[in-house]
Amino acid sequence: MKLFLALVALVLVGELAALAPPAWLAAPAGAAASAPGACGARLLKADGTAWRCSFDDEFSGTALDRTRWLPQTDFSSGWLLAWPCYVDNGSTVSVADGSLHLDVRRWPVPLSCGSLLPTDYVAGMVTTYHLFSQQYGRFEARMRTTDTTYPGLHEAFWLWPDDRVHSNDVWPNAGEIDVSETYSLHPDLSIPFLHYSADSAGPQPGVNTAWDCVADRGAWNTYTVEWSPDRIEIFVNHKSCLVNTSGDRAFQKPYIVALTAGLGTNGNEYDGRAPLPATTDVDYVRVWR
Repeated sequence: MKLFLALVALVLVGELAALAPPAWLAAPAGAAASAPGACGARLLKADGTAWRCSFDDEFSGTALDRTRWLPQTDFSSGWLLAWPCYVDNGSTVSVADGSLHLDVRRWPVPLSCGSLLPTDYVAGMVTTYHLFSQQYGRFEARMRTTDTTYPGLHEAFWLWPDDRVHSNDVWPNAGEIDVSETYSLHPDLSIPFLHYSADSAGPQPGVNTAWDCVADRGAWNTYTVEWSPDRIEIFVNHKSCLVNTSGDRAFQKPYIVALTAGLGTNGNEYDGRAPLPATTDVDYVRVWR
Protein backbone atom coordinates (compact mmCIF):
# COMPACT_ATOMS: atom_id res chain seq x y z
CA MET A 1 0.00 0.00 0.00
CA LYS A 2 2.78 2.47 0.86
CA LEU A 3 4.46 1.68 -2.45
CA PHE A 4 1.24 2.41 -4.34
CA LEU A 5 0.75 5.71 -2.50
CA ALA A 6 4.32 6.77 -3.18
CA LEU A 7 4.07 5.98 -6.88
CA VAL A 8 0.75 7.74 -7.30
CA ALA A 9 2.03 10.77 -5.40
CA LEU A 10 5.01 10.98 -7.74
CA VAL A 11 2.77 10.81 -10.82
CA LEU A 12 0.29 13.42 -9.58
CA VAL A 13 2.93 15.87 -8.44
CA GLY A 14 5.06 15.46 -11.54
CA GLU A 15 2.35 15.82 -14.19
CA LEU A 16 -0.79 16.07 -13.09
CA ALA A 17 7.71 -7.74 -16.12
CA ALA A 18 5.29 -10.36 -15.44
CA LEU A 19 2.23 -10.66 -17.68
CA ALA A 20 -1.16 -11.63 -16.24
CA PRO A 21 -3.49 -14.08 -18.02
CA PRO A 22 -6.14 -12.55 -20.30
CA ALA A 23 -9.10 -11.12 -18.37
CA TRP A 24 -11.61 -13.07 -20.39
CA LEU A 25 -10.13 -16.31 -19.06
CA ALA A 26 -10.53 -15.38 -15.39
CA ALA A 27 -12.76 -13.31 -13.14
CA PRO A 28 -11.52 -9.80 -12.25
CA ALA A 29 -9.14 -9.83 -9.30
CA GLY A 30 -10.76 -9.33 -5.92
CA ALA A 31 -14.38 -9.03 -7.02
CA ALA A 32 -17.38 -11.18 -7.81
CA ALA A 33 -19.32 -10.62 -11.02
CA SER A 34 -22.06 -8.01 -10.80
CA ALA A 35 -25.69 -9.07 -10.65
CA PRO A 36 -27.67 -9.58 -13.89
CA GLY A 37 -29.00 -6.29 -15.21
CA ALA A 38 -26.10 -4.25 -13.85
CA CYS A 39 -24.18 -1.75 -15.97
CA GLY A 40 -27.30 -0.32 -17.60
CA ALA A 41 -28.49 -1.23 -21.09
CA ARG A 42 -27.02 -4.28 -22.80
CA LEU A 43 -24.06 -3.31 -24.99
CA LEU A 44 -22.52 -5.17 -27.91
CA LYS A 45 -18.89 -5.38 -28.94
CA ALA A 46 -17.79 -4.70 -32.49
CA ASP A 47 -17.98 -8.44 -33.23
CA GLY A 48 -21.64 -8.56 -32.14
CA THR A 49 -21.10 -10.40 -28.85
CA ALA A 50 -22.31 -8.81 -25.63
CA TRP A 51 -20.16 -7.04 -23.10
CA ARG A 52 -20.47 -8.71 -19.66
CA CYS A 53 -20.75 -6.47 -16.62
CA SER A 54 -17.96 -7.08 -14.10
CA PHE A 55 -18.19 -3.99 -11.84
CA ASP A 56 -20.96 -1.45 -11.34
CA ASP A 57 -21.46 1.28 -8.77
CA GLU A 58 -24.39 3.63 -9.35
CA PHE A 59 -23.79 5.43 -6.02
CA SER A 60 -27.45 5.08 -5.10
CA GLY A 61 -26.89 4.72 -1.35
CA THR A 62 -25.97 7.16 1.39
CA ALA A 63 -22.37 6.07 2.03
CA LEU A 64 -19.32 4.96 0.07
CA ASP A 65 -19.31 1.20 -0.54
CA ARG A 66 -15.99 0.26 1.02
CA THR A 67 -16.14 -3.24 -0.37
CA ARG A 68 -15.56 -1.53 -3.74
CA TRP A 69 -13.69 1.70 -2.97
CA LEU A 70 -10.76 2.74 -0.83
CA PRO A 71 -10.32 6.47 -0.06
CA GLN A 72 -6.68 7.41 -0.54
CA THR A 73 -4.83 9.36 2.14
CA ASP A 74 -1.56 10.98 3.14
CA PHE A 75 -0.27 12.26 -0.18
CA SER A 76 -0.83 15.32 -2.31
CA SER A 77 -1.17 16.78 -5.78
CA GLY A 78 -0.77 20.27 -7.14
CA TRP A 79 2.06 22.74 -6.74
CA LEU A 80 4.18 24.03 -3.89
CA LEU A 81 2.03 27.04 -2.93
CA ALA A 82 -1.39 25.38 -3.20
CA TRP A 83 -1.70 21.64 -2.89
CA PRO A 84 -4.30 19.46 -1.16
CA CYS A 85 -3.72 16.54 1.14
CA TYR A 86 -5.97 13.58 0.30
CA VAL A 87 -8.01 12.63 3.36
CA ASP A 88 -10.74 10.12 4.22
CA ASN A 89 -13.30 12.60 5.44
CA GLY A 90 -17.01 13.17 4.87
CA SER A 91 -16.23 16.67 3.64
CA THR A 92 -14.05 15.34 0.81
CA VAL A 93 -15.61 11.94 -0.02
CA SER A 94 -19.36 11.42 0.24
CA VAL A 95 -22.30 9.70 -1.46
CA ALA A 96 -25.70 11.38 -1.71
CA ASP A 97 -28.45 12.12 -4.23
CA GLY A 98 -27.35 9.30 -6.51
CA SER A 99 -23.74 10.43 -6.94
CA LEU A 100 -20.29 10.15 -5.46
CA HIS A 101 -18.96 13.58 -4.49
CA LEU A 102 -15.23 14.32 -4.36
CA ASP A 103 -14.42 17.75 -2.96
CA VAL A 104 -11.43 20.04 -2.89
CA ARG A 105 -11.67 22.57 -0.09
CA ARG A 106 -9.70 24.92 2.08
CA TRP A 107 -9.05 23.52 5.57
CA PRO A 108 -9.50 25.82 8.60
CA VAL A 109 -6.03 25.05 10.02
CA PRO A 110 -2.82 23.80 8.35
CA LEU A 111 -3.00 20.01 8.04
CA SER A 112 -0.04 17.63 8.15
CA CYS A 113 0.11 15.32 5.15
CA GLY A 114 2.25 12.27 5.86
CA SER A 115 5.90 13.29 5.55
CA LEU A 116 5.02 16.45 3.61
CA LEU A 117 4.72 19.98 4.93
CA PRO A 118 1.34 21.08 6.31
CA THR A 119 -1.16 22.41 3.77
CA ASP A 120 -4.29 24.57 3.86
CA TYR A 121 -6.19 22.35 1.39
CA VAL A 122 -7.75 18.88 1.41
CA ALA A 123 -9.26 16.76 -1.36
CA GLY A 124 -11.00 13.47 -2.09
CA MET A 125 -9.84 10.49 -4.10
CA VAL A 126 -11.02 6.88 -4.22
CA THR A 127 -9.61 3.77 -5.91
CA THR A 128 -10.38 0.08 -6.15
CA TYR A 129 -6.93 -0.76 -4.75
CA HIS A 130 -6.81 -4.48 -3.81
CA LEU A 131 -10.61 -4.62 -4.16
CA PHE A 132 -11.07 -4.83 -7.93
CA SER A 133 -8.84 -4.90 -10.97
CA GLN A 134 -9.25 -6.10 -14.53
CA GLN A 135 -7.12 -6.66 -17.60
CA TYR A 136 -8.82 -5.46 -20.80
CA GLY A 137 -12.48 -4.61 -21.22
CA ARG A 138 -14.64 -1.49 -21.22
CA PHE A 139 -14.40 1.05 -18.38
CA GLU A 140 -16.79 4.00 -18.13
CA ALA A 141 -17.63 6.87 -15.77
CA ARG A 142 -20.15 9.68 -16.02
CA MET A 143 -18.89 12.81 -14.25
CA ARG A 144 -19.55 16.49 -13.71
CA THR A 145 -16.91 19.01 -12.61
CA THR A 146 -17.20 22.46 -11.05
CA ASP A 147 -18.14 25.06 -13.65
CA THR A 148 -15.34 27.64 -13.76
CA THR A 149 -12.93 29.12 -16.27
CA TYR A 150 -10.36 30.08 -13.64
CA PRO A 151 -7.23 27.91 -13.37
CA GLY A 152 -6.41 25.58 -10.51
CA LEU A 153 -8.78 22.60 -10.61
CA HIS A 154 -7.72 19.20 -11.93
CA GLU A 155 -9.87 16.06 -12.00
CA ALA A 156 -9.23 12.58 -13.36
CA PHE A 157 -10.79 9.20 -14.15
CA TRP A 158 -7.85 6.85 -14.60
CA LEU A 159 -6.52 3.31 -14.40
CA TRP A 160 -3.36 2.20 -12.59
CA PRO A 161 -1.51 -1.15 -12.64
CA ASP A 162 -2.50 -3.58 -9.89
CA ASP A 163 0.62 -3.96 -7.73
CA ARG A 164 -0.27 -7.56 -6.93
CA VAL A 165 1.10 -8.38 -10.40
CA HIS A 166 4.88 -8.05 -10.19
CA SER A 167 6.69 -5.80 -12.65
CA ASN A 168 10.27 -4.58 -12.78
CA ASP A 169 9.21 -1.55 -14.79
CA VAL A 170 8.81 1.87 -13.18
CA TRP A 171 6.51 4.69 -14.21
CA PRO A 172 5.92 5.65 -16.97
CA ASN A 173 7.07 2.39 -18.57
CA ALA A 174 4.96 0.48 -16.03
CA GLY A 175 1.85 2.10 -17.52
CA GLU A 176 -1.08 4.34 -16.68
CA ILE A 177 -4.34 4.94 -18.55
CA ASP A 178 -5.78 8.41 -17.98
CA VAL A 179 -9.20 8.01 -19.54
CA SER A 180 -10.01 11.64 -18.75
CA GLU A 181 -8.09 14.49 -17.18
CA THR A 182 -9.92 17.80 -16.93
CA TYR A 183 -8.29 21.14 -16.15
CA SER A 184 -10.22 24.29 -15.30
CA LEU A 185 -7.69 26.23 -17.41
CA HIS A 186 -9.21 24.37 -20.40
CA PRO A 187 -12.92 24.41 -19.49
CA ASP A 188 -14.17 22.77 -22.69
CA LEU A 189 -11.75 19.83 -22.93
CA SER A 190 -11.14 16.35 -21.57
CA ILE A 191 -7.54 15.30 -22.15
CA PRO A 192 -6.74 11.56 -22.19
CA PHE A 193 -3.17 10.40 -21.71
CA LEU A 194 -1.61 6.94 -22.04
CA HIS A 195 1.63 6.66 -20.10
CA TYR A 196 4.08 4.01 -21.32
CA SER A 197 7.40 3.86 -23.15
CA ALA A 198 6.18 6.51 -25.63
CA ASP A 199 6.49 9.10 -22.85
CA SER A 200 10.17 9.40 -23.75
CA ALA A 201 9.06 11.39 -26.82
CA GLY A 202 6.63 13.56 -24.85
CA PRO A 203 2.94 14.20 -25.61
CA GLN A 204 2.02 12.93 -29.07
CA PRO A 205 -1.55 13.81 -30.10
CA GLY A 206 -3.15 10.83 -31.77
CA VAL A 207 -0.67 8.43 -30.15
CA ASN A 208 -0.62 8.87 -26.37
CA THR A 209 -2.87 11.91 -25.92
CA ALA A 210 -5.49 14.10 -27.61
CA TRP A 211 -6.28 17.79 -27.30
CA ASP A 212 -9.62 17.95 -29.12
CA CYS A 213 -12.00 15.88 -26.94
CA VAL A 214 -14.89 18.24 -26.15
CA ALA A 215 -16.27 18.10 -22.58
CA ASP A 216 -17.71 21.25 -21.01
CA ARG A 217 -17.22 21.89 -17.31
CA GLY A 218 -20.38 22.09 -15.25
CA ALA A 219 -22.11 19.53 -17.51
CA TRP A 220 -22.38 15.77 -17.27
CA ASN A 221 -19.86 14.01 -19.51
CA THR A 222 -19.29 10.31 -20.16
CA TYR A 223 -15.74 8.98 -20.41
CA THR A 224 -15.04 5.50 -21.79
CA VAL A 225 -12.07 3.34 -22.66
CA GLU A 226 -12.25 0.08 -24.62
CA TRP A 227 -9.03 -1.85 -24.05
CA SER A 228 -7.84 -5.06 -25.72
CA PRO A 229 -4.37 -6.65 -26.10
CA ASP A 230 -3.48 -4.59 -29.17
CA ARG A 231 -5.82 -1.58 -29.05
CA ILE A 232 -6.89 1.14 -26.63
CA GLU A 233 -9.66 3.50 -27.74
CA ILE A 234 -10.92 6.38 -25.61
CA PHE A 235 -14.32 8.00 -26.09
CA VAL A 236 -15.71 11.25 -24.70
CA ASN A 237 -19.50 11.46 -24.79
CA HIS A 238 -19.46 8.37 -27.04
CA LYS A 239 -17.23 10.05 -29.64
CA SER A 240 -13.86 8.42 -30.32
CA CYS A 241 -10.98 10.79 -29.64
CA LEU A 242 -7.86 8.63 -29.17
CA VAL A 243 -6.81 5.27 -30.61
CA ASN A 244 -3.55 3.57 -29.65
CA THR A 245 -2.47 0.32 -31.29
CA SER A 246 0.99 0.00 -29.74
CA GLY A 247 0.21 -3.21 -27.84
CA ASP A 248 2.84 -2.04 -25.37
CA ARG A 249 3.63 -4.44 -22.54
CA ALA A 250 2.63 -1.73 -20.03
CA PHE A 251 -0.97 -2.48 -20.98
CA GLN A 252 -0.77 -6.27 -20.67
CA LYS A 253 -1.75 -6.60 -16.99
CA PRO A 254 -4.68 -5.82 -14.68
CA TYR A 255 -5.40 -2.23 -13.67
CA ILE A 256 -7.38 -0.73 -10.82
CA VAL A 257 -9.84 2.19 -11.18
CA ALA A 258 -9.19 5.64 -9.66
CA LEU A 259 -11.22 8.86 -9.36
CA THR A 260 -9.46 12.04 -8.29
CA ALA A 261 -10.32 15.67 -7.56
CA GLY A 262 -7.41 18.00 -6.90
CA LEU A 263 -5.54 21.21 -7.59
CA GLY A 264 -3.46 21.79 -10.67
CA THR A 265 0.11 22.33 -11.76
CA ASN A 266 2.10 22.96 -14.97
CA GLY A 267 0.29 26.18 -15.95
CA ASN A 268 -2.97 25.23 -14.23
CA GLU A 269 -1.86 26.27 -10.73
CA TYR A 270 -4.51 27.39 -8.26
CA ASP A 271 -4.34 31.18 -7.83
CA GLY A 272 -7.30 31.68 -5.51
CA ARG A 273 -9.91 32.59 -8.13
CA ALA A 274 -11.49 29.17 -8.80
CA PRO A 275 -14.31 28.56 -6.31
CA LEU A 276 -13.68 26.33 -3.30
CA PRO A 277 -15.09 24.00 -2.25
CA ALA A 278 -15.05 22.51 -5.75
CA THR A 279 -17.02 19.32 -6.22
CA THR A 280 -16.61 16.54 -8.76
CA ASP A 281 -19.81 14.48 -9.05
CA VAL A 282 -19.67 10.88 -10.31
CA ASP A 283 -22.99 9.44 -11.47
CA TYR A 284 -21.67 5.91 -12.01
CA VAL A 285 -18.63 3.76 -12.71
CA ARG A 286 -19.22 0.68 -14.90
CA VAL A 287 -16.83 -1.98 -16.13
CA TRP A 288 -17.45 -4.77 -18.62
CA ARG A 289 -15.35 -7.63 -19.96
